[in-house]
Amino acid sequence: MYVKEISIENFRNFAKLQVLLENGINIVYGDNANGKTNLIEAIYFCATGRSQRAKHNKELIRFGCGEAHLQAVMDKFLIDVHIFQEGKKKGIAVDHIPIKKLSQLFGLLLVVIFTPEDLRIIKSGPGERRAFMDVELCQLNSVYYHALRQYYKALKQRNNLLRAIPKDRSLKATLEVWDAPLCQYGMQIMEHRAGFIEDISEIAADIHAHITGGKEKLLLEYNPQIIDNYEERLKRTVERDIMLGSTSAGIHKDDVAFSINGNDVRTYGSQGQQRTAALSVKLAEIELIKGRTGKTPVLLLDDVLSELDESRQKFLFNHIGDLQTVLTCTGVEDILKNIDGKTMKMTEGAISGIHS
Repeated sequence: MYVKEISIENFRNFAKLQVLLENGINIVYGDNANGKTNLIEAIYFCATGRSQRAKHNKELIRFGCGEAHLQAVMDKFLIDVHIFQEGKKKGIAVDHIPIKKLSQLFGLLLVVIFTPEDLRIIKSGPGERRAFMDVELCQLNSVYYHALRQYYKALKQRNNLLRAIPKDRSLKATLEVWDAPLCQYGMQIMEHRAGFIEDISEIAADIHAHITGGKEKLLLEYNPQIIDNYEERLKRTVERDIMLGSTSAGIHKDDVAFSINGNDVRTYGSQGQQRTAALSVKLAEIELIKGRTGKTPVLLLDDVLSELDESRQKFLFNHIGDLQTVLTCTGVEDILKNIDGKTMKMTEGAISGIHS
């Protein structure tokens, strides 16, 4: 699985851009604020139907334009994405045939993205770690995506109802209408998350041990917010929820714990340990995708090398193997000491200086 060509129109700072990619390492370099991260974002959007950094699609459309268009030419098929201003849903087609559900996109172009923010996933809030689980599980399992979508639909309706109850207490009796799907889909999500963290923890532990020469043992543990009866927990917290106007218990409060040699990495780990743990988990994502799907993902490295020392950079490159990789950086000379690849310079949204 690899991307042969990515075409971009009216997306972020790009008026029109066409980039030919090799089935190997592709290095895009240049000064900041010229569009390198936007290129990564475009590929990621074609794979997942969402941005890794924008909350609203309108942020992705070039100023003064009504829509943006992305096209990823794969080795075996074509993905077309049209992004519109708010009020109109995005349109996605595979081989020129529109898809009806986003779940039909997942798995066609598998990606693992690695950014400086991912190196801080351990120190970040629980929301970042939930997103880490959700993004990978949605790519790997359409059932999970459906359950997650239905859960958040029910959660939104329940929260709206909770805010209305203080004005009309008779509405409290209707909470069960939304409690039922929260329990049904919440338990499904918990099961998938638990299996995912168990699998990725095992792989990441081996990688981490290799990086540290066997001196450290990394462990990831899934920490669900509800560990007893889901339905009973919602009932016990109902008065608090009414007072707060939001649901205080559920999978939207889950977290993942990281430990090294039994110690909480978030609290007691050094910056180096935290980054090594994050690198191990990202590399484990690649192996997990290969194992579960039999396909190789496309690796997107967005200016992450500046955050890694030389030894970790070398380990990363040695681990990439035959993966197609799109790598962005500000300078190219130091990188080429460790790897060879196609290099392209990005300047004000345009590609130049191409060398293979």
